[in-house]
Amino acid sequence: MLSAALSYAALGWPVCRGAAPSGAGGRACGCDRVGCPDPGAHPVSATWGLEATTDPEVITRWWSAASGANVILPTGRVFDVFDVPAGAGVMALARMGRAGVQAGPVAAVDAQRYLFFVATRSPADEDEWWSCHLDCVPESIEETPGLRWHCRDSYVLGAPSLLPSGNPVAWIRAPETGDASGAPALPDPIVVLDVLSDACEEFVPS
Repeated sequence: MLSAALSYAALGWPVCRGAAPSGAGGRACGCDRVGCPDPGAHPVSATWGLEATTDPEVITRWWSAASGANVILPTGRVFDVFDVPAGAGVMALARMGRAGVQAGPVAAVDAQRYLFFVATRSPADEDEWWSCHLDCVPESIEETPGLRWHCRDSYVLGAPSLLPSGNPVAWIRAPETGDASGAPALPDPIVVLDVLSDACEEFVPS
């Protein structure tokens, strides 16, 4: 986990510590919350948004103290993430390949969800930024069933974080260095959203 966290930081992606599954079958959570509804898939600290960092010394100190902590990747800073059912993700990747559309980094969560990493839509000018309803109430959006847009003040698990099933989050398309700064190339979210929306609508009946 430490190696992965440092690798993300080297890409310019802030990270913070996540809880880890624990107990029999990993179905409990390493946090102190009784009956945690999201075992191993949330930050350790309530102030994770302020703590997230790319500082290798801080990251090394964190994971040296808790080597099993999962890796949390905050969204809406360097990148946003489209979170879709795995079947819709497979369909969308095939369509992007045929159309020559750049997919960018893609991760799988327990073969149930695909995470598409795209350029963030959170510019410095607040007037140009909107609170994404796909991140707040995705289940109520009929046009894009099953799709969630993780943007500002949200987060996703980074590979190889462990899930309650015992499986790790895994890269299907790992981040690749895209420029001289070492930052990965990230596709336009609107272009990717168009493909994912169609795939979700077809894969997940409304």
